[in-house]
Amino acid sequence: MEFTEPTPPTEIPAAEAPVTQLVTEPDTEPDTEPADDAPTAVPLLAPRDGLPPAIETSTALVAYADALAAGSGPVAVDAERASGYRYGQSAYLVQIRRDGAGTGLIDPVPLPDLSAVQAAIGDAEWVLHAANQDLPCLAELGLVPTRLFDTELAARLAGLPRVGLGAVVESLLGLSLQKGHSAADWSTRPLPEDWLVYAALDVEVLVDLRNALAAILEEQGKTEWARQEFEAILAAGPPAPKVDPWRKTSGMHGLRNRRQLAMVRALWQARDELARRRDIAPGRVLPDAAIVSAVQADPKTEGALLELPVFRGRANRKLVGTWFGALTRGRALPETELPPHSKPGDGPPPVNRWADRDPVAAARLKAARASLAEVSDQWSVPVENILSPDLVRRLMWTPPEPADAAAVADALRAGGAREWQIELTRDLLTEAIAAA
Repeated sequence: MEFTEPTPPTEIPAAEAPVTQLVTEPDTEPDTEPADDAPTAVPLLAPRDGLPPAIETSTALVAYADALAAGSGPVAVDAERASGYRYGQSAYLVQIRRDGAGTGLIDPVPLPDLSAVQAAIGDAEWVLHAANQDLPCLAELGLVPTRLFDTELAARLAGLPRVGLGAVVESLLGLSLQKGHSAADWSTRPLPEDWLVYAALDVEVLVDLRNALAAILEEQGKTEWARQEFEAILAAGPPAPKVDPWRKTSGMHGLRNRRQLAMVRALWQARDELARRRDIAPGRVLPDAAIVSAVQADPKTEGALLELPVFRGRANRKLVGTWFGALTRGRALPETELPPHSKPGDGPPPVNRWADRDPVAAARLKAARASLAEVSDQWSVPVENILSPDLVRRLMWTPPEPADAAAVADALRAGGAREWQIELTRDLLTEAIAAA
């Protein structure tokens, strides 16, 4: 992968201002009010080229693919999902923009195969914000980049204090993205016009933002860091299936009995199967709180289950047999089939237990964290981007033998660290191991 030479951001006249804020993910921080002396950002309210019609037919898709192939430069890409409404994380709208092709709003419901778009883009660089969140649903449609620029990750490496799309666009481009429909049910059809405006604006400034961030990274000497990070995202592929996903049920931390855990698992599995068949978000079928309360109450009859809050509703009264049957199955499991208190893992124990179990390892970790914090401050990069905290814990719990710099580098490399991270951290981690 190689960066093309950044070009100056194109100027968007105020009268043509676009976007609503694309804060589609809960881990992006909300924008705060600007300081009194801060310059006023230009609000983006409408796409600069006007709102394109949604692409809903094969004919329109082929025409846009031809336009993409004739276009030039990086390709801005985004996707809208229906998280919290539909089962899974499928895309319900794909937005693409490229110089010479304009913006395309592709409806993947009637067009689930976007291989024509993939072929048209070829090996052009994709620009996404928080790419990891959209790449899986795009891959379901046949869209997989060969080169990538992640503006959220680039902002982290550049040391920006806030990395949400709205904050970065305002800081670097002087444009204000309005908060909009990021949490909407994008499976709605027909999509309202103001939603389509919001969607079109999602990709309006991504290439300009990419160029601004690339210039900052070049000035800071971090271009190679970013290249390695982006290549790592591409090499990682789709995420592995989660082990025991039912353990993420909110509120179950207070359950200590293994039989209670079995009942939670049975209810979670029954809900998941029903949600999958109906294509509804599991939490809309039965809230996590209802699962936990049912397990805690441990009703012995369907009637007793119906006395609990949430289960009194008409929908759950119809499903009472399903829910009570799941509770009964979990309650009746033999002891040998009950789930363990915690899921099996190959990593070290929780850090709060290190001092008791291995004081020397605890000292190693303390020293390593202090040194990594100094590197983080020196380079203005979040410490978790300097090196994965999980990898640090694993290395400090079980150092290589002998624990010299070469062995530490090999361990870091085997754990997925990039070469720039190894160069920055190898010696300080070696010293932390030796000091303890």
